Amino acid sequence: MEVLLKAGERVDDLHRNNYQIIQNTEKFCFGMDAVLLSGFVRVFEREVVLDLGTGTGIIPILLEAKTEGKHFTGLEIQEESADMAKRSVSINELEDKIDIVVGDIKEASKIFGLASFDVVTSNPPYMNHSHGIVNPAAAKAIARHEILCSLEDVIREAARVLKPNGRFYLVHRPFRLIEIVNILSLYKLEAKRMKLVHPYVNKEPNMVLIECVKGGRSNLIVEAPLVVYKEPGVYTDEIYDIYGY
Repeated sequence: MEVLLKAGERVDDLHRNNYQIIQNTEKFCFGMDAVLLSGFVRVFEREVVLDLGTGTGIIPILLEAKTEGKHFTGLEIQEESADMAKRSVSINELEDKIDIVVGDIKEASKIFGLASFDVVTSNPPYMNHSHGIVNPAAAKAIARHEILCSLEDVIREAARVLKPNGRFYLVHRPFRLIEIVNILSLYKLEAKRMKLVHPYVNKEPNMVLIECVKGGRSNLIVEAPLVVYKEPGVYTDEIYDIYGY
């Protein structure tokens, strides 16, 4: 299906089911973190999924391609990003499987209701007011810094919309790991799986992937680390597999 592109937009191949995604390089394009999260998430048959802060819809589209989930919803506060996500859903003819909703993460439980989803995912802003320089471009700043929502907002709303024993999946930065675990515990989300992502085998991790269970018992499995590059410009086999190359 052909969709009219707006100024600055392009269509990128996702290497999964011939799916494509609309992006605008002047605004914000999805990164490796979103792709790695889609490879870490487990979604089973008949499960319904919510992605908090979906941006241009990359995670719902990839999860639809990779899993047997029944339905996927993306929540996004920036109307321009949500519009691109909706048009990406259309060009892939996934309107019956994916909904894109414009709304505030802080209001997710009011928008969708309590205990509405089996799985919640999020690739939230990593930086709070104490971390990093805020990008002067509004769309990029909102995606990278906790301007419109905090980490606690994301975790609180994930806990509220999850069904009992539902799963929450998060990608974030390791330097905030203690804070993340403390907030998860506050909202009765028990970390069950964790994987650290290293740019190179001899470099410290720069991402962490976490799976939590609502109301789960304490029993954390730390999986083998994921290494991104064999050498500069050359991905490891595991990265190629996650991307679908």
